[in-house]
Amino acid sequence: MEQAIKPPKPVKADSETERPPRGPLDVPFAAFVIMLTIIGVIMMFSASYVRAQQKYDMSTYWFIRQAGFALAGIAIMFVVSLMDYQYFRALSLPVMLAALIFMVMVPFVGLKEGDAIRWINLGPFSFQPSEIAKLGVIMLFATLISQFKDKMRTFKYGVLPFISILVLLTFLLYLEKHYSATIIILVLGAALMFVGGTHWGWFAGVFAAGAAGIWYMITQTEYAATRIDIWLDPFKDPKGDGFQAIQSLYALGSGGLFGVGLGKSRQKQLYLPEEHNDFVFAIVGEELGFVGACIIMLLYMALILRGYWVAIHARDRFGSLLATGATTLLAVQVFLNIGVVSTLLPTTGITLPFFSYGGTSLIIQLAQMGVVLSVSRHMPAPKTG
Repeated sequence: MEQAIKPPKPVKADSETERPPRGPLDVPFAAFVIMLTIIGVIMMFSASYVRAQQKYDMSTYWFIRQAGFALAGIAIMFVVSLMDYQYFRALSLPVMLAALIFMVMVPFVGLKEGDAIRWINLGPFSFQPSEIAKLGVIMLFATLISQFKDKMRTFKYGVLPFISILVLLTFLLYLEKHYSATIIILVLGAALMFVGGTHWGWFAGVFAAGAAGIWYMITQTEYAATRIDIWLDPFKDPKGDGFQAIQSLYALGSGGLFGVGLGKSRQKQLYLPEEHNDFVFAIVGEELGFVGACIIMLLYMALILRGYWVAIHARDRFGSLLATGATTLLAVQVFLNIGVVSTLLPTTGITLPFFSYGGTSLIIQLAQMGVVLSVSRHMPAPKTG
C-alpha cells in the first residue's frame, strides 16, 4: 500500500515573544554613550576638585568614585545589551514593586537635604528610589501596552491602569517634595501612552488634571512657590535662594565663545553650589564656552535621535516602546537640566545624564542605554538584493 504523503509542517508566524538570533549592537548609539560618559567624567572632575579638596582634603575624591561607577556602568550596559529584551517583561512588575517599596520607605528612613527627603542610605552608598521608578515606568508601561494592543483606545485598558500607576507615584514623590522627578515621570508615562495608542482625547482631560495639580503645588506649597518666585527674578534674594541661579548665569556668561579653558573655571572656586552635580553644565559653559557647550548638546541630540531610530526599527512593539521610553527619559532630563542651568526653567534637582556626580544614577542611566542596545541587537536584518 502506498504511504500517504504527510503535509509540511506549518511555519510558525512571528510574534512578540519569539526570540530571533542576536545580531550586532548599534555601534553609533554605543559610541555616543561612551563619548558622553568619558567627557562627563572629565568635566565632573574639573568641576569638583576644588570642593573635594576643601571637603575631603582629596581633590580626586569624587573623580575616582565617578570613574569607577562609569567603568562599572559601561560594563553593565554591555551585559544588558547581550540580554534578550523580552526578559524585561517578566522583570517589569518586580522592578516597579521594588521602586514603590523604597519610595514608601523614603519619608521614614530617607536622608533629608534642605526641605526635601529623596535619598535612602545603604551604608557605602545612597540612592534615589525615584531613579528605579523611572526604569519601572518604562518597563511596566511597555509590557502593559504590548499586552493590551488594540484595547489601548479604551478607558479601561488604555487609560485607567496607567493613570493609577502615575497617580500613586505622584503622591509618593509629593511626600518627598521631589517635583522634578514628578514632572519627568508624568511626561515619560504620557509619551509611552501616546506612542502606545491611547486615544488623544483622553490626554485633554489628563493634561487639565495635571495642570491643575501643578498649579496647586505652585500656589499652595511654599517650597514650590518660592522656587517659581526666585526663577522669575533671582536678584530678589541674591544672597539666599537666588544665589545659585545667579552664579550659574555668571559662569555661562563668563565662558564667552570659546571658554576660559579646561580646569580654569572661577565659579567652581566654591562660588557655585552643586557645581559637580546638578549645575555641572554651567562649568562646561564657562570652561568650554558657547562652542564647547553646543558640541555637548549636539552629541546629546545625536544620541537621542539614534535612540528613536532604534525604536522605529525595532522588531516588535515591546522593543519599540522600551527604546522610546529610555530615549525619552534621557531627552527630558537633558532638556530640563540645561533649562534649569540657563534659568529657562525654575531651579529643581535634576541631574545631567553622564555628567552629574552620582554613582547609582549613572549606573542606572547606562543600564537603560543597554536596554536600547539590546533592542538594536534584535532588529530585523536589512533586505538585500
